[in-house]
Amino acid sequence: MKTTGNTILITGGSAGIGLEMARQFTKLGNKVIITGRDKERLHKAAAELGNVTAIPFDVSNSEDVKSLVSRITTEFPDLNILVNNAGRAIIHNLSAANGAYEKAEDEMLTNYLSVIRLTEKLLPLLQHQKESAVINVSSVVAFVPTQHLPTYGASKAALHSYTKSLRLALKDTSVKVFELMPPLVNTELSAEIGGENGIAPSVLVDDLIDAFKTDRLEIRTGDTDIIYNLNNEDPEKALLIMNGLA
Repeated sequence: MKTTGNTILITGGSAGIGLEMARQFTKLGNKVIITGRDKERLHKAAAELGNVTAIPFDVSNSEDVKSLVSRITTEFPDLNILVNNAGRAIIHNLSAANGAYEKAEDEMLTNYLSVIRLTEKLLPLLQHQKESAVINVSSVVAFVPTQHLPTYGASKAALHSYTKSLRLALKDTSVKVFELMPPLVNTELSAEIGGENGIAPSVLVDDLIDAFKTDRLEIRTGDTDIIYNLNNEDPEKALLIMNGLA
């Protein structure tokens, strides 16, 4: 997959991992479109980055999706990379009666169902290009869950399964399907779970760009690769380590 000369749509591109993707892809000579729900933060990111297009957008809102797809098709018919990065993570304990269903519903819609909807609507455009890609951002907890983010982990596990199926479905098309599986990353989103101990977003995006060059479709960065391999060898030990019990 080429790393320059692409037209890239990044959902959740106003902060954290998405913002770092936009920064690095722009520097490489790509045309980048970023979206986000928080208009103020989105426009601040666009001002910082300079040469990007910022579109206010809520991936979980069906009318927003229709509007975005229409605009992308009209203004960016050369779109060839979709990055499904927007995410929702809620810390809660399943042992307490604190609205687990509502939290799971929110996370599943944002992290999983909305990815399916947006991807399906943009696939005709992506398949029209000579070389294209979908990048789904999942998580280390797609493999080994943590009790602090139980329904977030379930949504990312669902996304992981969907991504593998999508890759098989598109194997004879121009669309490559990548899955970026971050470990703990130092972002605003992860602050409540000790994100300051995580890797810098730049490390993760460096790995993504390196994976592009060799078509490494499953990108397990840093501790994700360690946990993934340990889970294959000793699932119980991997579960204990992920939850700070070993």
